[in-house]
Amino acid sequence: MEKSKLQRFRNWFIGLLLFSGLIVAVTHFGEIGNFVRLMRQVQPVWLVLALFFQTATYFSVAAVWHQALRNVGMRYSLLSLVPLGIAKLFSDQAMPSGGMSGTAFIVTALNRRGISHQSCMAMLLVSLVAYYAAYLMVAASSIMILGFYHAITPWIIIVTIVFCLVAVATPAGALWLQRRGKKELPKLLLRIPGLTSLLRAFGNAPGDLIRNHSLVIIMTLLHGSVFLLDSATLWVMLNAVGQRVSFWVAYPSFALASIVATIGPIPLGLGTFEAACVAMLRILGIPIEAALAATLLLRGFTLWLPMLPGFWLTKRELH
Repeated sequence: MEKSKLQRFRNWFIGLLLFSGLIVAVTHFGEIGNFVRLMRQVQPVWLVLALFFQTATYFSVAAVWHQALRNVGMRYSLLSLVPLGIAKLFSDQAMPSGGMSGTAFIVTALNRRGISHQSCMAMLLVSLVAYYAAYLMVAASSIMILGFYHAITPWIIIVTIVFCLVAVATPAGALWLQRRGKKELPKLLLRIPGLTSLLRAFGNAPGDLIRNHSLVIIMTLLHGSVFLLDSATLWVMLNAVGQRVSFWVAYPSFALASIVATIGPIPLGLGTFEAACVAMLRILGIPIEAALAATLLLRGFTLWLPMLPGFWLTKRELH
């Protein structure tokens, strides 16, 4: 337990160092006066538009589970699932685990609402596959766009390869566990903490949902829409600080920053997301002060603004 607490403290400390280092670097290589001026010139209309896009992300996440619940015979209104969408996105941000933490939270919440454990695990499986399918498409399309801009660097290639390995291995492993059912695992795998309980959970999950190809496609598109809406929020923030750029500058920048935050161990992606986003925007020609201002405004809407309601909703659902 003490070792776990020490690890979390170390991760937070590293994140704060990265974030502080980013601020110092921008003030060193840029003009702090320009940064302040950019933040002051933000007009409310851009913030309202950003709020609209972020609200839409909560409805997209709710729609994922609305579709899944409908296919297991449960009728919930889309609006009633929006609080779960907010809490899921908060869980994903607070505990970086490639979307697993937020998905596990929703499964627990639905289980507490009377949905059978088998149905919950079936929904978790199909959501996991759809989420990573969408994420892989976002990563692939981002690399294509960066190739068009001649903006691919070695670190981008390395990060993307590592992410693709994780994005393929995670759902593939879950599918393997589900199809293996209750068959005995090799002794080496049984030594992995928590794998036995995970095997039992996925082994009991019915396979009807994952074989429903239309459901998988719909859920993949809905997960993908969250990435598009978050990218649109970054594009709005760039415009808010006076950068009239194409959406296709914001899209790969957000995608690569999200990938860095996903494969990193830092809670909230603190420092890692900001550094990667600023670096990507800078590579694509955005002045460093504007890149930082847009990134901080984005994080304000995607992370810090929903932090309190997300924490409260998560706590309410789990207790």
